[in-house]
Amino acid sequence: MIDEGTAGMAEGAPTTARLRAVLNRAGHVVIVEGPPDAVDRADLARTVVSGTEIADLARLLAIVDGGTGDRCRCTGWPTILVYDVHGERIARWVLHHQSGLRGLGDCDADLRDGPALTEWLAERGLTHSREVQSELAAQEAEADRRRTRWVRAAPAGLSDAAVDVAHPPGRDHMAWSRQLKEAKERLATLSRQRYPDAIERIRVLLAWAGIPSRESTGGLQWYDMAVQEQLLGEDPAFVLAAAATRPSSPVRLDGAAELFGSTQWTGAHGRGLPKPLRSMLIEHIQEAGTDAMRFRMSHGYYGARRTV
Repeated sequence: MIDEGTAGMAEGAPTTARLRAVLNRAGHVVIVEGPPDAVDRADLARTVVSGTEIADLARLLAIVDGGTGDRCRCTGWPTILVYDVHGERIARWVLHHQSGLRGLGDCDADLRDGPALTEWLAERGLTHSREVQSELAAQEAEADRRRTRWVRAAPAGLSDAAVDVAHPPGRDHMAWSRQLKEAKERLATLSRQRYPDAIERIRVLLAWAGIPSRESTGGLQWYDMAVQEQLLGEDPAFVLAAAATRPSSPVRLDGAAELFGSTQWTGAHGRGLPKPLRSMLIEHIQEAGTDAMRFRMSHGYYGARRTV
């Protein structure tokens, strides 16, 4: 959807001054707990702001001048409808992720104090933003705990490098990506230095690669991918030999199941595995595999179809 934004105002960088200029003309403001295409629904909570409260709203909607230079792809909510003293709508703005504002200029803009606006809305019966913020905070806390578990599982001598991969310091996307790339390269270099024997190195990396398979949030994070990328960069013959070497631990077999079930591995090497390794993996999956491992096995990964 293309937002109508602020009527009568040429597109340009969003600023707090532009926002206040619009609200200075407002007779009342309607805030609807829903996206722009649902503002007429009677079941959505809404509040009407008028009089001196408009100045409070202007203060809470203060943004970082210049905007983000981009537009979020989601529709966003709540929707803020600004009407002049004659009842004509002069602006429609939309909050995004309870931390940004769209519709004031040619891009989204970050709120200066999103949490304060969230509480202000909740005091007026629009509580969904606060509920979402609480959910996001819980998700972020679990994400932090997951990163910590990954770092603690790092092989001996690699913990400091693992921290750099899990927490790249870049403030914007480009800086973050650059710092992550450099941190991953340092980790790979240190892995080769700390474990010069290829078989030993691959075995410790496989054990590390098994950590995300048991995470409740599922999937691979960027730091998990750093380990998988190292394994994919090793000689495939050495990887197969290291994975098949006994004795093996459950976490190392988890890592092998994840690696050999990845699209990167199967795309380059196929699904077939040497019989001893295949038997070892199937036995592990039948006894203690995750649902994802069982699904892959039943669909022909690891070189055999099995129903478990």
